[in-house]
Amino acid sequence: MKLKDLMVDTKSAWLDFPGCPGFEVEVCNLSRKELMALRKRCIAQKFDRKSRQMIEDLDEEKFVTEFTKATVHGWKGLKLKYLEDLILVDLSSQDVESILDYDQEQAELLVSNSTEFDNWINEVVFDLANFRGGPKTDPLGALREVADK
Repeated sequence: MKLKDLMVDTKSAWLDFPGCPGFEVEVCNLSRKELMALRKRCIAQKFDRKSRQMIEDLDEEKFVTEFTKATVHGWKGLKLKYLEDLILVDLSSQDVESILDYDQEQAELLVSNSTEFDNWINEVVFDLANFRGGPKTDPLGALREVADK
């Protein structure tokens, strides 16, 4: 048996987004190899006239697009009212209980405009415990129990 034969580059899992009951996101773990390849695709070489050397410049918009495409594979249960806690929105003419359907463009907008959602994605996709076959655990479970008392 070889470790190389057992390794997988990616694995996805449905995770509950904290503080938004019923909002689940299908996230995908990235291997270090895949993350480095993704980053490499988003870097351009530019000539710096001051130092007279080539420098790497990260295309942040492209990185958000590529990172979101690789890590966020879907969601369900995203009520419009949850958006008020994630980004600045005007819901005055909307039914706040209606569901915002997933598509790649919606995901990119949420990742690029919501610091909270972006931070959560970055936390969960690199935590291997979220992608193991065992039961899901709430990393803040003990803290939530104390806060609820």
